[in-house]
Amino acid sequence: QVQLVESGGGLVQAGGPLRLSCAASGFTFSSFAMAWFRQAPGKEREFVAVITNGGIKYYADFVKGRFTISRDNFENTVFLQMNSLKPEDTAIYYCAASPRGGVLRNEMLYDYWGQGTQVTVSS
Repeated sequence: QVQLVESGGGLVQAGGPLRLSCAASGFTFSSFAMAWFRQAPGKEREFVAVITNGGIKYYADFVKGRFTISRDNFENTVFLQMNSLKPEDTAIYYCAASPRGGVLRNEMLYDYWGQGTQVTVSS
């Protein structure tokens, strides 16, 4: 049974940091690309960052220089370190897994999804 369980969300002041984690089970984690997406109220879900099974990272323009994605293949966990948070970063953050190669920014290419964790940034 595949599971992706996000944690680490919460309320933070603008300019502060937050670290999200996503614990994976039920599939060969090291072979999958892992990504973070987010969905703000009233908006469509959007790509945030991806790390391939080979460790290549790619970020959405709006988080470059502020967010860092990483993975621990021994702990089957993917992380999203978020610094210099802005109120517009407020959203539900989802982790996703794809068996496909490449830098995948299209959510349709991801097979497995977590339930999401709420991040709220106050001004």
